[in-house]
Amino acid sequence: MGFAKAFGYGNIPRLTKNISKPMGRLWFVTTVLFMATTFLLLLKREEWWMIGFVAIIISQIVLFTVWKDARVGSIANGIILISIIFAFGTWRFSKSYADEVTNDIAANTFSSDSLLTEADIQHLPEPVKKYIRYTGSIGKPKVKSFKVEFVGKIRKNEESSWMPFTSQQYNFMDATSRFFFMKATMNHLPVAGFHSFNNGEAFMDIQLLSLFRVQYQTGKEMGIAETVTFFNDMCCMAPATLIDNRVKWLDGDDHKMNTSFTNNGITISATLYFNDAGELINFISDDRYATGENNMMKKIKWSTPLKDYKEINGYKLAGYADTIYHYPQGDLGYGTFSLTNVEYNPTFNNKFFAFTF
Repeated sequence: MGFAKAFGYGNIPRLTKNISKPMGRLWFVTTVLFMATTFLLLLKREEWWMIGFVAIIISQIVLFTVWKDARVGSIANGIILISIIFAFGTWRFSKSYADEVTNDIAANTFSSDSLLTEADIQHLPEPVKKYIRYTGSIGKPKVKSFKVEFVGKIRKNEESSWMPFTSQQYNFMDATSRFFFMKATMNHLPVAGFHSFNNGEAFMDIQLLSLFRVQYQTGKEMGIAETVTFFNDMCCMAPATLIDNRVKWLDGDDHKMNTSFTNNGITISATLYFNDAGELINFISDDRYATGENNMMKKIKWSTPLKDYKEINGYKLAGYADTIYHYPQGDLGYGTFSLTNVEYNPTFNNKFFAFTF
């Protein structure tokens, strides 16, 4: 309206004060910036809040020049500003995850020239060899890193409501690191979680609106728990990595294998269960910890039953998993994970962070 008023494009009775052409051009710039903000938001581009913030600043400046006629526009600017603050929080929090991933990619050189062969798996027990063959890993590049994306739902306990989530993670074999970022919704409010595991040291950071910390956990127990999770990721989502010499195969039969994984002085154990087809159908470990009362961590049996195998990018992998703590008083299923994408030896793609609530 300010642009139209300044250049005489129609009658604008709502604006009673004259507007100069230079100021009218500023109104036009504001309009373009708001349109660009909307366009970027629709494209789910993370830059939208940056352009939107500039638009609000300029908008408020031009509103002050015709305050009597257009002051109601400040209400709209305030509403948009609240959304921008939330978007900034998500961007800032997820950037800490992105920085960890890019640092590990920069520090590690990956080559896809070396292929996984039958000779590479000959030392493995028969059910493990059968599983690797079943997934289609033979004849494809050895895995030095992998990227995984999930959708699902998660909860703290049986009294808590389920929170739908979207997640992305990167795992690096040589660095023994895992960076997991989750965006969830709790009571219609966005919650974000960042799990960082770096060669035995780990932390979990959960934030409401990506601005207010609601839970933070670190320490020795977290390092052990995330070592279990790292090995679980290897077994469930990157079977080709099971040739790693840190994995020790103990005893078992055609459908069950007891095994251990050692890294940086931490040794964890697990039992893998297979069906007749060669699919891994469960992973159980007694070495994972759960957060209990007073934020104290306690070792609890943990399992991830798997099903719905499907082909993703040329590999046959479990499409669905539950995460279950087996407490003495009963089992708690606290998460469901549906696999949407897996990439092996990937480069980093910032596209995920465009996701907005």
